Amino acid sequence: MGLHLPFDLPAGARILREDGPGPFTTHVLYELADGRRREWSSRRHRKRRRSGGAYWAPGRLGWWIAALFAVGSFCFILGSVPGYASLVGFRPDAMTYFIGSIFFTSASYLQFVECISAPSDGGGHRRWFAVQPTRIDWWATAIQLVGTVFFNFTTFDAFAQGLPTKAEDLVVWTPDALGSICFLVSSQLAYAEVGHRWISWRPRDLGWRIAAINLLGSVLFGISAIAGWVQPSTGDLLNAALDNSGTLLGAVCFLLGAVWMMPEGQSDGDG
Repeated sequence: MGLHLPFDLPAGARILREDGPGPFTTHVLYELADGRRREWSSRRHRKRRRSGGAYWAPGRLGWWIAALFAVGSFCFILGSVPGYASLVGFRPDAMTYFIGSIFFTSASYLQFVECISAPSDGGGHRRWFAVQPTRIDWWATAIQLVGTVFFNFTTFDAFAQGLPTKAEDLVVWTPDALGSICFLVSSQLAYAEVGHRWISWRPRDLGWRIAAINLLGSVLFGISAIAGWVQPSTGDLLNAALDNSGTLLGAVCFLLGAVWMMPEGQSDGDG
């Protein structure tokens, strides 16, 4: 660490402590030339300097990220509520999931934009694409974005009824499994970013709670994906109840994380 600081160290400052998981720097304690000490942390730096209300602030990019994730999560909750598919029919239920996946992808892309646009020197401008492999948050947001695209494919392909078992596993289950893997990896990276190590316990920190609940949601989505595998011998899901409940509970976790994201970044300063 120390070779690729994700921010510009003030002139004359010296690093006192540097933390982060693996090769990534996510927290720095440094001393200014006049002896004052300052702290920098990756997630707070990315979320800081926001204005507007906590739960209604459409002028903030972070608010739109949270709102889009919330709508997408609600769609997945609705689609997996017991009895919903029977009430509305197969196609409307599939459409509910597909719409939710579009909201997930929109939110993920904006989160990627927020990441790559985070100023290194207090300035900065909006970027729409960048490759920044020395940053853990770049990896987290980029992998999550790929995962949401996989969910776009799997929810769209779910409209096709009567597919042979092998074809259904290929075009529906495979992108679902890949999307779930991407979400799990991305969530672990986001969790490591805010805790400054791979495993941490910081429940008083809002950013940590958001990352932790999203990690739990990704684990539940992963369980759902495993349970949703279609058995070639019978044509049935491996475990239909677990497939549905994993999606439902995972989406509830994502909804809670999205609601918590809305007021995040209201206070200035790093820490």
